[in-house]
Amino acid sequence: MTAQHTPAAVPARYAVVVPSVGRPTLQRLLDTLAAQEVDARHPGPLVVVVVDDRRGDPAPLEPVVPASVGWAVRTVRGWGRGPAAARNRGWRAARASGAEWIAFLDDDVELPAGWCRRLAEDLAACGPRTGATQGRIEVPLPAHRAPTDWERNTASLEDADWATADMAYRLEALEAVSGFDERFPRAYREDADLALRVRRAGWQLVRGRRRITHPVRPADDLVSLRVQAGNADDALMRRLHGPDWRTEAEAPAGGFRWHVATVSALAVAAAGAGTALAATALGHRPAGRGALAVAGAGAAAWGWLTGRFVALRMAPGPGPGEPEFGPELDRMVRTSVAIPVAAVRHRARGWWRHRGTGPWPVPVRAVLFDRDGTLVHDVPYNGDPSKVELVPGAREAVDAVRAAGLRVGVVSNQSGIGRGLLTREQVDAVNARVAELLGPFDTWQVCPHAPEDACACRKPRPGMVLAAAAELGVDSSECVLIGDIGADVEAAQAAGARSVLVPTPVTRGQEVADAPAVAATLLEAVAAVLGGDRDPRAADRPAATAVAGG
Repeated sequence: MTAQHTPAAVPARYAVVVPSVGRPTLQRLLDTLAAQEVDARHPGPLVVVVVDDRRGDPAPLEPVVPASVGWAVRTVRGWGRGPAAARNRGWRAARASGAEWIAFLDDDVELPAGWCRRLAEDLAACGPRTGATQGRIEVPLPAHRAPTDWERNTASLEDADWATADMAYRLEALEAVSGFDERFPRAYREDADLALRVRRAGWQLVRGRRRITHPVRPADDLVSLRVQAGNADDALMRRLHGPDWRTEAEAPAGGFRWHVATVSALAVAAAGAGTALAATALGHRPAGRGALAVAGAGAAAWGWLTGRFVALRMAPGPGPGEPEFGPELDRMVRTSVAIPVAAVRHRARGWWRHRGTGPWPVPVRAVLFDRDGTLVHDVPYNGDPSKVELVPGAREAVDAVRAAGLRVGVVSNQSGIGRGLLTREQVDAVNARVAELLGPFDTWQVCPHAPEDACACRKPRPGMVLAAAAELGVDSSECVLIGDIGADVEAAQAAGARSVLVPTPVTRGQEVADAPAVAATLLEAVAAVLGGDRDPRAADRPAATAVAGG
């Protein structure tokens, strides 16, 4: 469906979100965005949020924009959990800007002149029940020769439906479906899944008139083999949306059935050869000859199917005599032998992993609490149980979680141990007093390290959240961490858990603005977790605004 453009009295307010793994193309994207001409009727973004989704602890990602540009670039950590989780992190961080729309761009695209103007027109054309508008993707291909397999793979984006290389979603629609399903770990199918859920929620998806350029990234010879991991995501799509998901998502059918046939032929050849060897070793020569014939038939079928696959992949590509023909033939032969096995293996792995997977968001099974500032008033480096004082509503909040049948735990940084200001015995005594006042917890996770120790457990790192989930026998995505500072939110994000921030006077305003969910009190935070579908992302945003403004 294409949007019909009509003038709007007030331009739509939007933010741009870019998930990045640190590719140098990010700067090119920001340069082309900074070069856009904007005016009152065709404004630029309120903010650009770059989600640094590199794994580990890399140097800060600091993209550069001219000082004259009328919008800021903010960088937040994505913790290497994949583009779906990174985009969720980005649009939630962008909410504080007042944006009505979130324009998602990939970090390897370029914006032609006039993109901001056309985006403003596309957004103005959207009706009140339009949940998203898609830009058109152009992939430049070599003019002097036929494209290679990898170049054609990238060019297929031009016909892709709802690709987030350039996709603007209404913030209300994202909130209605809890954003991207973070169980999709790679840039494949997570956009189609979101589009399906948004449409099922009653929103329309339309195509706009704006365009972006998506250059072909350099790739090594085995890239087509690695992308077969997307077959696991196809298994997840089938689990979530049924056997007809391709039709509903407007996704073209692939060649998976041919891969199954190829792997089956290979299995027949291997089984026949093994049987022949065993029969010969046992002296059963007639049986051995029969098994050898079966092996030969299987090998012939495998050879024909593999040759067919190579020919199909080579036909649209560089021909004999072209400089790229030899290297492309070598790549296609090597990868065509391995791709069927990889595709079937990844599909089987995805089917097994997601055999019990249910809708997004996943239900909450455990609530983890920060200790100091969340359950009890913060007394710096407290080793005296007599100084433990519960925050208002703490007992009622923890009891409500237990009454709902959820597991409860505590995750607490105690750097006083590492700094030599406390002993572990003192910390344990304080924890025992907390448990005496609030009842027993199913898990206690304490980080005794100082910040300079660079351990894996100290929040904002995910170690304690992951350890708590493991001890409770739940997945980290089924946990919610309630805390009072940004490190609590970051630890949850890094572990793949959810979070609710309950600000105190020590909470920074930017931490409140960036938090996925905010509650004014501990009781309100628990109510947000337990209410409705138990999705804490539904926590009251007006309350967050009041806290941030106060």
